[in-house]
Amino acid sequence: MTKHSEQFKCSVCEGLTAKWQGQCPHCGEWNTLEPYERADVPKKRVKPGTPPPFYSLSQPGQPTRYGSGIEEFDRVVGGGLMEGSIVLLGGDPGIGKSTLALQLCKAYVEKNIKVCYFSGEESVGQLALRAGRIGLKNDDLKISNEVELSRILAGLDSEKPQVAVIDSIQTVYSPNLDSLPGSISQVRECATELMSEGKKKDITIILIGHITKSGMIAGPKLLEHVVDTVLYLEGDKQHYFRILRSVKNRFGATHEIGIFEMKQDGLQGIENPGDIFLSERKKGATGSVVTCGMEGSRPLLVEIQALAAKAAYGTPQRHASGIDPRRLQLLLAVIERQLNIPVSQYDIFVNVVGGLTLKEPAMDLPVIAAIVSSIRNAAIPDNTAIIGEVGLTGETRSVMRLEQRVSEAARMGFDHLILPASAKKKLGNTDPGMMFVSDIHELMVRII
Repeated sequence: MTKHSEQFKCSVCEGLTAKWQGQCPHCGEWNTLEPYERADVPKKRVKPGTPPPFYSLSQPGQPTRYGSGIEEFDRVVGGGLMEGSIVLLGGDPGIGKSTLALQLCKAYVEKNIKVCYFSGEESVGQLALRAGRIGLKNDDLKISNEVELSRILAGLDSEKPQVAVIDSIQTVYSPNLDSLPGSISQVRECATELMSEGKKKDITIILIGHITKSGMIAGPKLLEHVVDTVLYLEGDKQHYFRILRSVKNRFGATHEIGIFEMKQDGLQGIENPGDIFLSERKKGATGSVVTCGMEGSRPLLVEIQALAAKAAYGTPQRHASGIDPRRLQLLLAVIERQLNIPVSQYDIFVNVVGGLTLKEPAMDLPVIAAIVSSIRNAAIPDNTAIIGEVGLTGETRSVMRLEQRVSEAARMGFDHLILPASAKKKLGNTDPGMMFVSDIHELMVRII
């Protein structure tokens, strides 16, 4: 006879617990446990299954890469999306995920690659307006508003596309589960079924995922283990720039980024981002320093701005945008100890212009120079770029790929470079415009 056992189930993560608690022990949410009766069905004896088919590595052919022709996108994914792969595209609301997906659809249908687009968040009319803005008028793109998993799978079976877009995975649901769309069990079930279908029929599936308040793809982190490639579209909605970053890629490197500019007709790739990031820089401004950061194999010239103002309250403010806040605290301690500058009396604000985030040691020396420049109200020469890491004793250290950084700075017209002293041997024959400093004391003597 079937027995019923009462438990409590979390409405957020669907975790089960034997007794009611104010906080879910699985996800930490409050007041989400509800009574749940589960029928304890006796386990049936499972018959032995038939052996699965086995293959030799020499038998399968080489899978096809679908190059989109969008250079910034193809750079990130390793030349194009792999046939039969599952791609997760995440990002904040309104950042441009659906726009980028439609631009990919446009690129693929123009190459006679069959594409199906399943939209659970926008109607066909809304998609048509968006498609018109980016110039997509090809009727070969198949669009559906279906969100039920079984009907989506049936649609993939009947249409047999090479590429499919699911916008978004949080709207897809399976009627076999009691939970609501977007819950962990629904997301896991639907993503697994879609992955299985894509692998069997060599369909490249792009899953668009939402970002939670904590900055993670809603799941949480669940889908990243299921899919082959994870892409994040980052950027501030108040700026035009977007950065496409890969955090997982089974078919390519994860260190490359793509830089886009949001325009009326969609996301446009930026080939020379340094030209744009420095185009509005104010000449002769205090607290402004140009440096060269690395994003993947690409050097980026950016402007770092610092503002130091007398603290109005007992505890000075510290705000960092685009750099690691903890690294800023460390650099401020180095300034106060090694340069005897009372930074504890100032509110310090540091910003990487353009909405970029550069968390690498090469930002240390330019950040220190920008802060001291603001405190002393002394401008750094406009044609000077500063690159280097700083240790706790104030010494400068070389950074990776210094040759590429120096070449990019020279290409952009920066005649004077301030570099760590240890980089002199690495660079060999140096240009007369290069200045090498062994510590931050020497940096202050030379330029401020």
